[in-house]
Amino acid sequence: MPADSTIDTKKLTGRRQLRFETIADALSEADRLAAAEREGKLRCLGNWTAGQNFAHLAAWVDYSYDGVPFTTPWFVKLFLRPMKNQFLHKRMRAGSRIPKLPGGTIGMDPLPFDEALTRFRRNFARLETEPPARPHMLFGRLTREEWIAAHLRHAELHLSFMTVDSAPAAR
Repeated sequence: MPADSTIDTKKLTGRRQLRFETIADALSEADRLAAAEREGKLRCLGNWTAGQNFAHLAAWVDYSYDGVPFTTPWFVKLFLRPMKNQFLHKRMRAGSRIPKLPGGTIGMDPLPFDEALTRFRRNFARLETEPPARPHMLFGRLTREEWIAAHLRHAELHLSFMTVDSAPAAR
């Protein structure tokens, strides 16, 4: 483990392989994880709590409507645009970081589990009924289906860090 006691999530083993085809799939998995949390069986791998993971996913849906609170350099957009289909259809890699942002990303507030889960559910329901009208920070204009795919890939990544133990966790 590095000196700052964070886990290198690129090398972390034990994550689940998830694939969500619909928002309902992601919400169903969130419900399953919520039940495990109530039973004391939810375990998080990596560096974040379950609340941080759900808060992060909810925040990025908000950014789809309100814009991200930082600017993306034009050359990054130019470099990454050809990777749009890979981004929308393949698994996201763990451990990716946005350069020059402390912690490598934003929106991972340490919210209590129930509050973060409520935000996640609300935002994903909104995504299903009201597609964002603003351009994506990297890929420009996206269709409704592309916006949903982007957020489903993101949810697959973060929810893969949560596992359900067969016995309740010690508290």
